[in-house]
Amino acid sequence: MTATPGRARPDLLRATLLVLAAACLWGLLGIFGKAAQRLGLGPLEVAFWRAALGGGLYLLHAAVTRAALPRGRDLLFTLLFGVLGVSVFYASYQLAVRAGGASLASVLLYTAPAFVAIMGGLFLQERLGARELGAVLLTLGGVALISLGGGQGVQVSAAALGWGLCAGFTYSLYYLYGKLFFSRYAVPALYGVALPFGALLLAPLTTFSHKSGPAWLLLLTIAVFSTYLAYLAYSAGLKRLPATRTSVIASLEPVVAALLAAALFGEHLSLLALLGAALVVGAALLLSTG
Repeated sequence: MTATPGRARPDLLRATLLVLAAACLWGLLGIFGKAAQRLGLGPLEVAFWRAALGGGLYLLHAAVTRAALPRGRDLLFTLLFGVLGVSVFYASYQLAVRAGGASLASVLLYTAPAFVAIMGGLFLQERLGARELGAVLLTLGGVALISLGGGQGVQVSAAALGWGLCAGFTYSLYYLYGKLFFSRYAVPALYGVALPFGALLLAPLTTFSHKSGPAWLLLLTIAVFSTYLAYLAYSAGLKRLPATRTSVIASLEPVVAALLAAALFGEHLSLLALLGAALVVGAALLLSTG
């Protein structure tokens, strides 16, 4: 049975709202992370609790739905993803927030599509044509302009750029991992293994501090809203929307982060840095319409 046009429109609207919600929740991640760090938590502790609490929610979800967990070789790949896609990614993103600010970290995260284009050509035999090369050059130019532009409340340093690009690179691994496993296992089952393992690896590197009630509330908000619900909303929307439209909507994430960082923390990218940010997001959109 095919869906009628009248039924399809509400479904598309609902899917669009789900992806928009995911983009906003991800845009809040740097804001919540910076607020938690201002309450005395270190970047690695924020990353640890995001992985531990978010992973616990996914594991509970997988248990309730009786989703099959990865085994054998698939389990090994999932654990490796937990190392790079969780431990390194979560830590580098929070370190980028501390070093340069929430808005800068969010923009640099969107270098991920350029890394995807390069790795897709190297490892997945995907076409690396003029569009992909152009997007990579736009991304490089954008990062260069950001490094030269800076801004008020934004610290463009080697550490900020390095951690931000590391976050972009490790975030790009979600695409490669998803290509291999998202059609074979339920997302909560995969994240229910990868996130707790990532938290386990972060634990020895983390200095745990005494946490106030507001600090715990921020950590729970990051885990529930910017991790668990964000990925569920995005995956649900992606099932009913074309990948191109989904990517365009998701690119609102750094816009949300920049606006909130300006309002709450006084972060303002300079005009030159804003141009660089536009090039980075534009490169992501260019790849999404390929």
